[in-house]
Amino acid sequence: MGDPQDAAPHRPVDPTPRRDATGAGAVRPVSSVPANVPPARDPLDPSEGPVNAPTPRPAVARANAVVPGRFEPQPPVSAVPHQPTPDTAPVSAAPADTPPAAGYGDETGATTYVSRETPTREEDDPPLAMEAMRAVQILNPSGEVTMPRPDRTRVMCVANQKGGVGKTTTTVNLAVALALHGNRVLVVDLDPQGNASTGLNVPHHTGVPDVYDCLIDSVPLEEVAQAVEGIPNLWCVPATIDLAGAEIELVSVVARESRLARAIAAYPGHFDYVFIDCPPSLGLLTVNALVAAQEVLIPIQCEYYALEGLNQLINNINLVRQHLNPQLEVSTILLTMYDRRTRLADAVEQDVRNHFGDKVLQAVIPRNVRVSEAPSYGQSVMTYDPGSRGATSYFEAAQEIAERGVKEPVSRNA
Repeated sequence: MGDPQDAAPHRPVDPTPRRDATGAGAVRPVSSVPANVPPARDPLDPSEGPVNAPTPRPAVARANAVVPGRFEPQPPVSAVPHQPTPDTAPVSAAPADTPPAAGYGDETGATTYVSRETPTREEDDPPLAMEAMRAVQILNPSGEVTMPRPDRTRVMCVANQKGGVGKTTTTVNLAVALALHGNRVLVVDLDPQGNASTGLNVPHHTGVPDVYDCLIDSVPLEEVAQAVEGIPNLWCVPATIDLAGAEIELVSVVARESRLARAIAAYPGHFDYVFIDCPPSLGLLTVNALVAAQEVLIPIQCEYYALEGLNQLINNINLVRQHLNPQLEVSTILLTMYDRRTRLADAVEQDVRNHFGDKVLQAVIPRNVRVSEAPSYGQSVMTYDPGSRGATSYFEAAQEIAERGVKEPVSRNA
C-alpha cells in the first residue's frame, strides 16, 4: 500500500524556506493561495499592460440562469434591489400625493395611460359643465325658453343643386331647434331619397301616404302629415320612392309648378315655419318648392365646388321670381362643413360674405361627426348629442333665423 499521506486531499505546508535544486539562494516561502488565482501583475513587464487599466466587469447572469460550477440557480434579477451607479444622477423623489404622469409607469411598475378627453374627475373639468348647460339650453325640457315667433308663416325652401352640402341635415336640425323652443314647424320632404323623413324617424316605406299623393292626386296635406315622435309642435310630410316618378308625371298636369303651393295654402292649421327639403337638382320638384316658398335658404359647403354651381342656382331663382313667384327672395345663406384647419374654408367664407353680405348667417356649421351619426339613430343632432359643437351651431343658426324673422316680417303666401 502506498503512503497514506499521498491520498490526503491537502498536504501540510512547511513554513521553513526551501532551496532550489541547485542549492543556490533561498526561495521565497510557498503560500497557501489557491492554484486558480492568477499571479500578481508585474509593473515592469510591458506585456502586462498599464497598471491603472480598469478591470473589466464580469458579465451579469440572466435571471434563473445556472452559473457553471454551481448547482443552485441564481435569484431573478428583478428580485435584486437596484443600486445606482456612481455616474448616475440622483433622482428627486416626488411627493407622495402626486399622481404619476400620463403614459408613464406608476409606483407598481405598470404603465398607466390617461386619456385627455376623459378627465378623472368630472367636477374638475369645466367643459363638461358647459356642455351640460348647452344641452339643457338646446333641449329646453321646461319649455320656458322660447324663440321669437313670426307674425305670419315663413315658408322656407332649402335648395342647392349640388348634392352633399347639408340641405337635409340643415332642414331637420333647424326644424327641431325651432320646435323645441315654442314654434310650430312643418317639414315637407320633397327629396325622393326620403332622408329628411329618416332623420325625423317618420315612416316612409312604400304604401305610406306621402307628398307624391298631394302633388299628383291632390290629397290634402293634413291627411299626409305625421307628428314627429318626441318633438312637440313638429310635423313631417314624408317622401317615398314613388316621388321619383313625379318629375315625369307632373309634365302633363295642369299648373304643374304650383301644385305644392296650393297644398300648403289649403292646410287648415297654422304653422310658424314650413321647411321644404329640395332634391339636388333643378327639376320640377325644385321649381314647385321655389313657387311655394317665400324665402330661399341656401346651404353652402366651404369648398370650391359648392361655389361653382351657385351662379346657376341664383339665375334660376331669378327666373322663378320674374315669371312665377314675385315674393321669392334669397334671405339666408348658411355655411356648412366648415373645417377651420384649412385655408380654403376661410377663403370660401370670405368670398361668400363679400358677395351676399348680411344674408350670410354669423353662425357657421363645423364638421362634426355627431351630425353624421344622428340619422343612423333616427334622430337629429339636437336630440342625439345636444352638447356637441354641431348641435350648438345649429341652435345658434335657428336662433338667428328666428330673430331676423321678427325684425323683417314676411307676408304669408296665399
